[in-house]
Amino acid sequence: MVKKLLAVGLFFVGLACMSASAEDGSRLWLRQDIAAQATVCCKLQSATLDKAKEELRKSWQGGPVILELCYDAEHTALGKEGYTIKTLSDSVRLGASSEAGLLYAAYHLLRLQETGAALERLDIKEKPAYDLRILNHWDNPDGTVERGYAGHSLWEWNELPETLSPRYEAYARANASIGINGTVLNNVNASPNMLESGNLKKVKALADVFRPYGIKVYLSVNFASPAVLGGLPNADPLDEGVFEWWKGKVKEIYSLIPDFGGFLVKANSEGQPGPCDYGRTHADGANMLARALKPYGGLVMWRAFVYNPTEHDRAKQAYAEFKPLDGTFLDNVIVQVKNGPIDFQPREPYSPLFTAMPHTSLMAELQITQEYLGHSNHLVFLAPMWKEFFGYVRPESLRAVAGVSNIGNEANWCGHDFAQANWYAFGRLAWNPRMSSEDIAEEWLKQTFADDSSFVCPMKKMMLESHEAAVSYMMPLGLHHIFAWNHHYGPEPWCEVEGARPDWLPSYYHQAGKDGIGFDRSSRTGSGATAQYPDSLARVFDNPQTCPDEFLLWFHHLPWDFKMKDGRTLWDALCCKYEDGLQTARKMQAVWTEMKPYVDAERYGRVAERLDIQVNDAVWWKDACLLYFQTFSGMKLPAGMEKPKHKLKDLKKVKLPISNYERPAREMLP
Repeated sequence: MVKKLLAVGLFFVGLACMSASAEDGSRLWLRQDIAAQATVCCKLQSATLDKAKEELRKSWQGGPVILELCYDAEHTALGKEGYTIKTLSDSVRLGASSEAGLLYAAYHLLRLQETGAALERLDIKEKPAYDLRILNHWDNPDGTVERGYAGHSLWEWNELPETLSPRYEAYARANASIGINGTVLNNVNASPNMLESGNLKKVKALADVFRPYGIKVYLSVNFASPAVLGGLPNADPLDEGVFEWWKGKVKEIYSLIPDFGGFLVKANSEGQPGPCDYGRTHADGANMLARALKPYGGLVMWRAFVYNPTEHDRAKQAYAEFKPLDGTFLDNVIVQVKNGPIDFQPREPYSPLFTAMPHTSLMAELQITQEYLGHSNHLVFLAPMWKEFFGYVRPESLRAVAGVSNIGNEANWCGHDFAQANWYAFGRLAWNPRMSSEDIAEEWLKQTFADDSSFVCPMKKMMLESHEAAVSYMMPLGLHHIFAWNHHYGPEPWCEVEGARPDWLPSYYHQAGKDGIGFDRSSRTGSGATAQYPDSLARVFDNPQTCPDEFLLWFHHLPWDFKMKDGRTLWDALCCKYEDGLQTARKMQAVWTEMKPYVDAERYGRVAERLDIQVNDAVWWKDACLLYFQTFSGMKLPAGMEKPKHKLKDLKKVKLPISNYERPAREMLP
């Protein structure tokens, strides 16, 4: 208890110092007035209702607010987390059939206030699109974060369960404010030790902090845990002894955490153990765990991210393994599918599994952390990319949605101040995938920086253009996975590593040669990946004349002089895309310069520094890719295009130190 009080005391001392010093970005989008002293009426009391009342009392600037638990037909139809907000003659009434619903309603009301919405005649009905809206943390027990670009893990495992960082509650509060209701605490490349009894007590401590905010905890588990921890001879899912081990472990977990959510599993992928090691299927493995969790209401989220060197086209692997299993998973299993068929590329067509398994519960896995999009150096707003995905995949066809977290222990949580917008956007889209990118960007800007239209309008436009710009200066027209070896930061289309599998190398994907560029996935001459899509869409993708330009080189290998829809050659179109991406990055930099009067000096400086890196990186990408591909095309750059600043032979010498790839120094480039 002394340690807990000490931690809390130090936190408030820190807050006092913070208010008098630099703006560190730690308040995220929750920057409301905290001295409003509003009147809040609620006849009931609970940990969750207390949080809702506290938020309203300290920040609501209007008249009295009434919180009511309602069990009438209207509120029952909104589900356990839905709510209503109605303006009455002398107050505002928040209604819901659950305490969590009232908490979400409180945050909604405050969001309306902070974004300047009209509050006089509110009549709002809200319900989430999905019951499960979850963050996946790829945090390791040693404090490192796989694909994390904002410092070390937020979870101080060495100090738990005795010492609770105040940031745990701040984390829960931020998630609840945007409707996120679950968190997987550890990396999908899971250590079996996560299930040791001592570690489960640490998980319980976090669950206790998160519970009042409506957030359940989940764990990634290693499929070989019965053998590693339990000393069993194997982890065969059809071995009754293996099932009994899991059954006992699940009972132990629920004795500590009665509302534990369940397991996330990465199996038979990238060296992780799984049921296929014993000649069993993914359904065999998932269903065995589901049987153990079923009595407690727990879920299994089984990842479909699988690939091996035997498949000619890596993009086809997940479909090949999971499509035959449609309808064989138990009802408390959800198959978690990455939005695209490869691996979180800057742009991918949707994974064909989403339209191939109508009898299986599916959830989309989106990547909030910018593994392939400039890490915490590049300003890339991801809502437009996710909206593109939902344009192909009907939101109602999914049961849940997960986002790979970009959160670390840096003061501003996400490394780049604008990367906070992607955490925010994920939560808002997980609640309502039909929300527009424009509305999300505007909400976030007004709450995080300023509500002046002279700031919001140009910054919103900049954010909305940022993803397309990144795709253009990195991998336009369907190019993909041409990153530098291992760290996925800069370009290295020429990369060759002795002993590496072909599908780990860029040439496997771009297939550049004298005859052209692109991966042929057509049904007539290529891998046939187009046939994994519904017939109407497969026909569009299969023909280079009808294939959308943004996926052209994803599905087709085409000659350099291929005539594009606008009459240009493929080479000219490719060059112009790289040029457009660079120029948009420069325009973003110029816009931010004009925003200086509206932004505190600290955040302005941090963002300006990263925009400078982003522009330099855009030049690097453009020069590296075009100079390399030019060795095959033999064609000149289009007239009027900016000449390369680097030489190809110099760029081939650039090797970023793995330890420094989060913030690569400019001097590493020639």
